[in-house]
Amino acid sequence: MGDVKLEHVSKHYDEVTAVDDMNLDIKDGEFICLVGPSGCGKSTTMEMIAGLTIPSEGQVFIGDREVTNLPPKDRGVAMVFQNIALFPHMNVYDNISFGLRLRNYEKEEIDRRVNRAADVVQLEGMLERMPDEMSGGQRQRVAIARAIVRNPGVFLMDEPLANLDAKLRVHMRTELQRLHKELDTTIIYVTHDQAEAMTMSDRIAVIDSGQLQQIAPPLTCYNEPANLFVAGFIGSPSMNFLDGEITNTGFESTNLDVDFDPADLGVEVGSHVTMGVRPEDVYLAGDENLAASPGHPFDATTDVLEPMGDEIFVYLKLSEEVESTLDEEDTGATNDQLLMSVAPDTEIEEDQDVSVVLDRSKLHFFDTETGQAISHGIESAVQASGAAGTEAESDD
Repeated sequence: MGDVKLEHVSKHYDEVTAVDDMNLDIKDGEFICLVGPSGCGKSTTMEMIAGLTIPSEGQVFIGDREVTNLPPKDRGVAMVFQNIALFPHMNVYDNISFGLRLRNYEKEEIDRRVNRAADVVQLEGMLERMPDEMSGGQRQRVAIARAIVRNPGVFLMDEPLANLDAKLRVHMRTELQRLHKELDTTIIYVTHDQAEAMTMSDRIAVIDSGQLQQIAPPLTCYNEPANLFVAGFIGSPSMNFLDGEITNTGFESTNLDVDFDPADLGVEVGSHVTMGVRPEDVYLAGDENLAASPGHPFDATTDVLEPMGDEIFVYLKLSEEVESTLDEEDTGATNDQLLMSVAPDTEIEEDQDVSVVLDRSKLHFFDTETGQAISHGIESAVQASGAAGTEAESDD
């Protein structure tokens, strides 16, 4: 069985807590990504699953066994590291079979497993090559094949694509998904790249400062983030945030107001909240029909344009003075600007006055003090009054 469970697992290094009361329940055959910024504790969590690090507190289970204090070789896991670490003096066959030969497997069994692994990762005809004769992607496949031949219950992958170029990383993401389908085994994958996590995993475990922030399917983390950290970390470019206050008429910030009934969100008047909206949910007034639930238009001025090929990122100024955001790491709120995504053929220029609308069904509200999510989406006041033709669905 390849299910993995962590119960109240913590790891302390003197005064530093690398992992704090981690609880994870990973199902057999699941592809799960541990994602978060550098130093958040994701690699330490994987090392405790592998047995490379012993938890300070808590228990680790693999299958129906507690393995908290077992050495790595007795856990039924195989690891693929960021550093490929192939033996340069051995050919591909010898690199893949090295672990089996150490365990004194029969030659016929070694041949069978190596050939099968080579077929899975598409290395047929390359078993006699030396590592320096191969590309980065091919060497990474050798490292994965070396893990496959052990028939582990759990694959542990610690940023295995980090050293590859951008194009090859995209290709290898597809290869890993295909590999997961073919092997039908549990894969726990560590990455700081949220794009990798979104595209490959069945569920994402978002970690920050050693604490699990949310564990859910990728689209749930994207559309219904549990808190400000998840909302800002998942998604590229990041979600826009504006700090404000709940009034009798809705949300009010320095440069932008949104009308709604506070009772719809279950928040009290006077509460300090942070509103979030993703760039793709900000529209030019002329395109408001593309929004499921367009709000009232407001004025802005274009600042910087970033053509990306399939879209244009437009930075909008909501006031004359736009402050630097370099030091804004707590909520990421930038009350004087918004980032908007528009179609590549949109006629728009820098320093242009524009009218903008937000998709109310895609607005997110968070408690500014705790960072916890309050609501995802509000009903359009226009549609609620029956002025619009069709009823939009809220994200709640």
